[in-house]
Amino acid sequence: MENTRQQKIERLIQKDLSDIFLRYARGMHGVLISVSEVRVSPDLSIAHAYLSVFPTNKVAEVMAKVEEDTHKIRFEMGNLERHQLRIIPELTFHLDETLDKMERIDQLLGK
Repeated sequence: MENTRQQKIERLIQKDLSDIFLRYARGMHGVLISVSEVRVSPDLSIAHAYLSVFPTNKVAEVMAKVEEDTHKIRFEMGNLERHQLRIIPELTFHLDETLDKMERIDQLLGK
């Protein structure tokens, strides 16, 4: 059961990561990266961010670049949240496959 503080921090991190990835995707022409969900551990030390990448043929390339730049992204996030959070959580990025699963289910139901 999540408490209110956890939920507020999740929303804050999601908003800030969205802003960071908006600027980040400008360097990668033709790519759109969105943060669909953020989950924070109860002790607020780890944040799991779920990313959606469009177009889907560049997912592997984008996720590799994001994993490579995780420390830079955390540093940028720390600059944005330094007055709101005492400890900036470690970031782990995951690919959000919810839309792909929904599309697959729609295809199966359409048959």
